[in-house]
Amino acid sequence: MNIKNNKIKFDSSNRVDFVVINNMVKKKSRILDIGCDDGTLLNMLIDSKSVDGRGIEISSSKVNKCLAKGLSVVQGDADRDLVGYPDESFDYVVLSQTIQAMQDPYATLVELLRVGKKAIISIPNFGYWRVRTYLSIFGKMPVTPSLPQTWYNTENIHLCTIKDFIDTCEQLNFKIEQAVALDRKGKQISFAKSLWAANLIGEQAVFLLSKK
Repeated sequence: MNIKNNKIKFDSSNRVDFVVINNMVKKKSRILDIGCDDGTLLNMLIDSKSVDGRGIEISSSKVNKCLAKGLSVVQGDADRDLVGYPDESFDYVVLSQTIQAMQDPYATLVELLRVGKKAIISIPNFGYWRVRTYLSIFGKMPVTPSLPQTWYNTENIHLCTIKDFIDTCEQLNFKIEQAVALDRKGKQISFAKSLWAANLIGEQAVFLLSKK
Protein backbone atom coordinates (compact mmCIF):
# COMPACT_ATOMS: atom_id res chain seq x y z
CA MET A 1 0.00 0.00 0.00
CA ASN A 2 1.58 3.27 -1.15
CA ILE A 3 0.71 6.20 1.16
CA LYS A 4 1.87 9.80 0.73
CA ASN A 5 0.46 12.79 2.63
CA ASN A 6 -2.34 10.56 3.98
CA LYS A 7 -3.33 9.64 0.44
CA ILE A 8 -3.21 6.10 -0.87
CA LYS A 9 -1.95 5.67 -4.40
CA PHE A 10 -3.18 2.91 -6.64
CA ASP A 11 -1.22 -0.30 -6.91
CA SER A 12 -2.17 -3.87 -7.74
CA SER A 13 -3.08 -4.63 -4.11
CA ASN A 14 -5.85 -2.01 -3.97
CA ARG A 15 -9.26 -1.83 -5.61
CA VAL A 16 -9.04 1.41 -7.54
CA ASP A 17 -12.37 2.90 -6.42
CA PHE A 18 -11.37 2.21 -2.79
CA VAL A 19 -8.24 4.29 -3.34
CA VAL A 20 -10.26 7.21 -4.70
CA ILE A 21 -12.81 6.92 -1.87
CA ASN A 22 -10.03 6.87 0.73
CA ASN A 23 -8.49 10.00 -0.75
CA MET A 24 -11.85 11.83 -0.56
CA VAL A 25 -12.27 11.19 3.18
CA LYS A 26 -10.94 13.55 5.84
CA LYS A 27 -8.98 12.18 8.78
CA LYS A 28 -10.81 11.14 11.96
CA SER A 29 -14.22 11.27 10.27
CA ARG A 30 -17.21 9.18 11.28
CA ILE A 31 -17.97 6.72 8.44
CA LEU A 32 -20.78 4.32 7.59
CA ASP A 33 -19.87 1.83 4.85
CA ILE A 34 -23.06 0.36 3.38
CA GLY A 35 -22.64 -3.07 1.82
CA CYS A 36 -19.18 -3.25 3.35
CA ASP A 37 -18.48 -6.79 2.10
CA ASP A 38 -15.49 -8.27 3.96
CA GLY A 39 -14.43 -4.92 5.45
CA THR A 40 -11.49 -4.20 3.13
CA LEU A 41 -12.46 -0.56 2.60
CA LEU A 42 -13.24 0.00 6.28
CA ASN A 43 -9.81 -1.37 7.19
CA MET A 44 -8.17 0.93 4.64
CA LEU A 45 -9.98 3.98 6.02
CA ILE A 46 -9.21 3.10 9.63
CA ASP A 47 -5.53 2.44 8.90
CA SER A 48 -4.83 5.48 6.72
CA LYS A 49 -7.33 8.07 7.99
CA SER A 50 -8.00 6.99 11.62
CA VAL A 51 -11.75 7.11 10.99
CA ASP A 52 -14.49 5.92 13.32
CA GLY A 53 -15.73 3.30 10.86
CA ARG A 54 -18.99 1.37 11.02
CA GLY A 55 -20.52 -0.98 8.45
CA ILE A 56 -23.75 -2.63 7.41
CA GLU A 57 -23.74 -5.83 5.34
CA ILE A 58 -26.53 -8.19 4.31
CA SER A 59 -24.39 -11.36 4.13
CA SER A 60 -23.93 -13.08 7.49
CA SER A 61 -20.69 -14.78 6.36
CA LYS A 62 -19.19 -11.44 5.35
CA VAL A 63 -20.33 -9.85 8.61
CA ASN A 64 -18.47 -12.63 10.42
CA LYS A 65 -15.33 -11.87 8.38
CA CYS A 66 -15.59 -8.22 9.39
CA LEU A 67 -16.08 -9.08 13.05
CA ALA A 68 -13.07 -11.39 12.93
CA LYS A 69 -11.03 -8.36 11.83
CA GLY A 70 -12.31 -6.38 14.80
CA LEU A 71 -14.57 -4.14 12.70
CA SER A 72 -17.85 -2.68 13.95
CA VAL A 73 -20.29 -4.16 11.43
CA VAL A 74 -23.93 -5.20 11.75
CA GLN A 75 -26.02 -7.43 9.54
CA GLY A 76 -28.76 -5.51 7.78
CA ASP A 77 -30.51 -4.75 4.52
CA ALA A 78 -29.80 -1.20 3.36
CA ASP A 79 -33.02 -1.18 1.31
CA ARG A 80 -34.96 -1.30 4.59
CA ASP A 81 -32.67 -0.47 7.49
CA LEU A 82 -31.25 2.97 6.68
CA VAL A 83 -34.44 4.56 7.99
CA GLY A 84 -33.35 3.53 11.49
CA TYR A 85 -30.31 5.81 11.46
CA PRO A 86 -30.65 9.40 12.81
CA ASP A 87 -30.16 12.42 10.53
CA GLU A 88 -26.52 13.36 9.87
CA SER A 89 -25.21 10.72 12.24
CA PHE A 90 -22.09 10.25 10.05
CA ASP A 91 -19.68 12.59 8.30
CA TYR A 92 -19.61 10.28 5.27
CA VAL A 93 -21.86 7.47 4.11
CA VAL A 94 -20.12 5.24 1.56
CA LEU A 95 -21.78 3.05 -1.05
CA SER A 96 -19.19 1.35 -3.27
CA GLN A 97 -20.35 -0.51 -6.39
CA THR A 98 -23.72 -1.19 -4.75
CA ILE A 99 -26.22 1.48 -5.86
CA GLN A 100 -27.10 -0.56 -8.96
CA ALA A 101 -28.15 -3.46 -6.73
CA MET A 102 -30.58 -1.42 -4.61
CA GLN A 103 -34.33 -1.90 -5.02
CA ASP A 104 -34.94 1.86 -5.23
CA PRO A 105 -31.70 3.74 -5.99
CA TYR A 106 -33.44 7.13 -6.02
CA ALA A 107 -34.79 6.63 -2.50
CA THR A 108 -31.42 5.25 -1.39
CA LEU A 109 -29.64 8.39 -2.56
CA VAL A 110 -32.05 10.51 -0.53
CA GLU A 111 -31.39 8.36 2.55
CA LEU A 112 -27.62 8.55 2.11
CA LEU A 113 -27.65 12.34 2.37
CA ARG A 114 -30.04 12.23 5.28
CA VAL A 115 -27.92 9.83 7.33
CA GLY A 116 -24.60 11.36 6.24
CA LYS A 117 -23.42 14.94 5.86
CA LYS A 118 -21.76 13.75 2.67
CA ALA A 119 -22.09 10.63 0.53
CA ILE A 120 -19.40 8.88 -1.50
CA ILE A 121 -20.71 6.57 -4.21
CA SER A 122 -18.85 4.48 -6.77
CA ILE A 123 -20.68 3.05 -9.77
CA PRO A 124 -19.91 0.80 -12.73
CA ASN A 125 -20.50 2.72 -15.94
CA PHE A 126 -22.87 1.06 -18.40
CA GLY A 127 -21.90 3.78 -20.91
CA TYR A 128 -18.31 2.46 -21.05
CA TRP A 129 -17.21 1.94 -24.65
CA ARG A 130 -16.47 -1.78 -24.26
CA VAL A 131 -19.99 -2.32 -22.89
CA ARG A 132 -21.52 -0.38 -25.78
CA THR A 133 -19.40 -2.23 -28.34
CA TYR A 134 -20.13 -5.69 -26.93
CA LEU A 135 -23.85 -5.01 -26.88
CA SER A 136 -23.92 -3.56 -30.40
CA ILE A 137 -21.78 -6.30 -31.99
CA PHE A 138 -22.95 -9.42 -30.15
CA GLY A 139 -26.44 -8.31 -29.12
CA LYS A 140 -25.89 -9.79 -25.65
CA MET A 141 -25.52 -8.30 -22.18
CA PRO A 142 -21.79 -7.72 -21.66
CA VAL A 143 -19.53 -9.20 -19.00
CA THR A 144 -16.67 -6.92 -17.92
CA PRO A 145 -14.43 -6.58 -14.83
CA SER A 146 -16.86 -4.04 -13.37
CA LEU A 147 -19.94 -6.02 -14.52
CA PRO A 148 -18.68 -9.58 -14.02
CA GLN A 149 -21.93 -11.56 -13.75
CA THR A 150 -24.13 -12.83 -16.54
CA TRP A 151 -27.62 -11.39 -16.94
CA TYR A 152 -29.40 -14.21 -15.06
CA ASN A 153 -27.27 -14.28 -11.90
CA THR A 154 -26.29 -10.64 -11.50
CA GLU A 155 -27.23 -8.59 -8.45
CA ASN A 156 -27.25 -5.50 -10.66
CA ILE A 157 -30.87 -4.55 -11.34
CA HIS A 158 -30.59 -0.79 -12.04
CA LEU A 159 -27.62 -0.21 -14.33
CA CYS A 160 -26.82 3.37 -15.28
CA THR A 161 -24.22 5.47 -17.08
CA ILE A 162 -22.12 8.25 -15.60
CA LYS A 163 -24.38 10.75 -17.34
CA ASP A 164 -27.52 9.07 -15.92
CA PHE A 165 -26.08 9.39 -12.42
CA ILE A 166 -25.19 13.06 -12.86
CA ASP A 167 -28.68 13.78 -14.22
CA THR A 168 -30.22 12.08 -11.15
CA CYS A 169 -28.07 14.16 -8.79
CA GLU A 170 -29.32 17.28 -10.57
CA GLN A 171 -32.94 16.12 -10.16
CA LEU A 172 -32.31 15.63 -6.44
CA ASN A 173 -30.59 19.03 -6.19
CA PHE A 174 -27.42 17.40 -4.84
CA LYS A 175 -24.06 19.09 -5.13
CA ILE A 176 -21.32 17.02 -6.77
CA GLU A 177 -18.24 18.15 -4.83
CA GLN A 178 -15.90 15.76 -6.61
CA ALA A 179 -16.31 13.37 -9.52
CA VAL A 180 -13.65 10.95 -10.72
CA ALA A 181 -13.98 8.66 -13.73
CA LEU A 182 -11.57 5.74 -13.98
CA ASP A 183 -10.51 3.83 -17.07
CA ARG A 184 -9.79 0.12 -17.16
CA LYS A 185 -6.25 0.62 -15.81
CA GLY A 186 -7.33 2.91 -12.99
CA LYS A 187 -6.24 6.15 -14.70
CA GLN A 188 -8.38 9.16 -13.80
CA ILE A 189 -10.33 10.93 -16.55
CA SER A 190 -11.25 14.61 -16.25
CA PHE A 191 -14.97 15.45 -16.14
CA ALA A 192 -14.15 19.13 -16.51
CA LYS A 193 -12.61 18.70 -19.96
CA SER A 194 -15.30 16.40 -21.35
CA LEU A 195 -18.23 14.62 -19.74
CA TRP A 196 -18.71 12.84 -23.06
CA ALA A 197 -15.20 11.37 -22.87
CA ALA A 198 -15.58 10.42 -19.20
CA ASN A 199 -18.85 8.64 -19.96
CA LEU A 200 -17.30 6.80 -22.90
CA ILE A 201 -13.86 5.88 -21.52
CA GLY A 202 -14.64 5.57 -17.82
CA GLU A 203 -15.25 1.98 -16.76
CA GLN A 204 -16.40 3.26 -13.36
CA ALA A 205 -16.76 6.52 -11.47
CA VAL A 206 -16.69 7.84 -7.90
CA PHE A 207 -18.76 10.79 -6.68
CA LEU A 208 -18.58 12.89 -3.52
CA LEU A 209 -22.03 14.36 -2.88
CA SER A 210 -23.56 16.84 -0.47
CA LYS A 211 -26.77 18.81 -0.18
CA LYS A 212 -26.91 22.26 -1.79
